Amino acid sequence: MKRFIAIVLLVLSLSSCASTKQKVTLVAHDSFAISDELIAEFEKSSGYELEVVRAGDVGGMTSKLVLTKDSPIADLVYGIDNTFSPVAIKNKVIDGNLTAIDYADVCFNVDLNYFAANNLEIPSHWKELTDPKYKNLTVIENPNTSSPGLAFLAATYAYLTNPQDIPEPIGWWLQLRDNGVKVAASWEDAYYTDFSGSTGKGEYPIVLSYSSSPAYEVDELGKPKTQALLRDCFRQTEYAGLLTNAKNKTGAKAFIEFMLGENFQKALPESMYVYPINSSVKLPKAWEENAKPATSIVGDELDISANRDKWLADFNWVFEVAP
Repeated sequence: MKRFIAIVLLVLSLSSCASTKQKVTLVAHDSFAISDELIAEFEKSSGYELEVVRAGDVGGMTSKLVLTKDSPIADLVYGIDNTFSPVAIKNKVIDGNLTAIDYADVCFNVDLNYFAANNLEIPSHWKELTDPKYKNLTVIENPNTSSPGLAFLAATYAYLTNPQDIPEPIGWWLQLRDNGVKVAASWEDAYYTDFSGSTGKGEYPIVLSYSSSPAYEVDELGKPKTQALLRDCFRQTEYAGLLTNAKNKTGAKAFIEFMLGENFQKALPESMYVYPINSSVKLPKAWEENAKPATSIVGDELDISANRDKWLADFNWVFEVAP
């Protein structure tokens, strides 16, 4: 009888330990993806249970973190990039430093089938999108809420303020507006709903996306159905960071270390269409063929924090959108 009671107490004790396994909560943008296998690997190696909270596009997520910084919705954040990181830092959302996890080049993509069917020349540079022959063909993202939208806004100020390039940024944006550009709220809306070259089969054959996107739009023979315009793109770096007032700081640090590990880094291209920050990680074959990085980068020298409000005010005036 005593032996039976001891066994029961042992089972109850183990059950209690399992049920009280400490949780670490990650808040990320809607494009965050991690496999069940990687989650299981982290949980087994760290002893923590991972919970993922998705909080919209990067702009919306950053705003939520600012509003909830005194009582954060998670222990750490992934996906704040170099366009929105100044907002997080200024508002003291991050405890300590941000850690670079991956990067991607924000470039326009075109639907090759549309251009071939309409015998239309593919633009060689994004500044040509104001040409009447591309009227009503382009969709971009709102820079108030979308990180690629803000990245491209910064790129226009970096490129078009060069003296030999006329018009100035506001003049170019006015021309783009008058040429029928659509402004979507997020990258997901622009790419998966509006872009004709994706699964959404939308009405716009030109979309603001990433240099890596064509690797995932191939036909049955492996040939790309889309193409990125690789000149003068903006390089977007995504970070992870411990949130101020986080409940589980040790677990948060453990997951950041896990994201820098080889297995997580190796999964990034196929799970989130981004380049691993670890340059020693071998890229998938499809990336080597169809996901070339940009041939030239603009905007990396800009002080985004100092200019962000003015750039957004310019954009909001041109497109009559609210901040």
